[in-house]
Amino acid sequence: MPCTREELERRERDSLAPFAQLSADTRGRLYADNGPEWRTHYQRDRDRVIHSRAFRRLEYKTQVFLNGTGDHLRTRLTHTIEVAAISRNIARALRLNEDLTEAIALAHDLGHSAFGHKGEEALNRLMRDHGGFDHNRQSLRVVESLEQKYPDFPGLNLSWEVREGLTKHATAFDIPGSSPEFQHRSPSLEAQVANVADEITYYSHDIDDGLDSGLLSESALGKAVPIWRHASRQVIKDHGRLPDECRRYFVIRCLIDSQVKDVVTTTEARLARLRINAPRAVREHPRPLVSYSPERKRQNQELRRYLYKHLYYNPKVHEPNLQAVKLLEELFAYFLRHPDEMGSQAKKRLKHDGLHRTVCDYLAGMTDRYAILEYQRSLKPKP
Repeated sequence: MPCTREELERRERDSLAPFAQLSADTRGRLYADNGPEWRTHYQRDRDRVIHSRAFRRLEYKTQVFLNGTGDHLRTRLTHTIEVAAISRNIARALRLNEDLTEAIALAHDLGHSAFGHKGEEALNRLMRDHGGFDHNRQSLRVVESLEQKYPDFPGLNLSWEVREGLTKHATAFDIPGSSPEFQHRSPSLEAQVANVADEITYYSHDIDDGLDSGLLSESALGKAVPIWRHASRQVIKDHGRLPDECRRYFVIRCLIDSQVKDVVTTTEARLARLRINAPRAVREHPRPLVSYSPERKRQNQELRRYLYKHLYYNPKVHEPNLQAVKLLEELFAYFLRHPDEMGSQAKKRLKHDGLHRTVCDYLAGMTDRYAILEYQRSLKPKP
């Protein structure tokens, strides 16, 4: 017999924790949509995200280093895939809904602009008098209206729980705003897992890219960053002296494993102590329940300060990003003057969304590469 949605939902009820979000209990979608036959609602959400154009464009958007800087450096897409993998691991350990967690993780950066966080800051500044720009809200905007793939509704028509996770995405880089549709104090545990997995991923893998680029060194990290020093000593203890590339990979892996273990054990103990026994109790709790231990949080803050000083604001990273932001600002001004030169889908939204928001949407959807090509085409700078 084939495995139907009903059978998959039964398996969730039998195997997941009482505080996990069951797909059968979804609050539904904005538009009527027949239930999937062989997938759960959250599995359908995941697939819709993966097949979206916004998801594919993440391949050519900056993570830390300007896209195209190096073939082995992370892009926004590889970062997203890594967040999804770590999210599933944590969700599985806590007996949460892996599919919901993965769908949120895969969608969390769909609204990110070109040129990383500097690009986001630039668009927010340019839109200061027109509602601002925040990539969390933009991710929601992408899945609710900007994607145009289906005949019966705009956007991807994702479930309420996935959209809640996008609205409530919170990390050291991301401060969620308020939304009238999502007024609960906290999002689902699955959404909280995606938030923490995002932090684990970008700290650990930004170190990897920093080392690969030569802007960071293992010796300097060992002197200044305790969690790197501990992971490095653990690898030497377990495996002896390894070749450079292999050693670095294992230290990064050890770092991620220790972060995941800390989150799982800390969260498990907190859920038991507070007697959280239903998704509703999670949403009514005033603070996030998925987190690091206090000591690990302190160590991560030390790591974050180190990365800001030695990587994110290193001139070889920071200056190209500032130049890219100037390009974005000039493109914004250009399309305000020449809205007829935007793509056909963007021009259709002008009447409904207004000039500034439409231009913002158009630029936010661009990849680094396409923004540079549009700059060369439209502004024709001198060599």
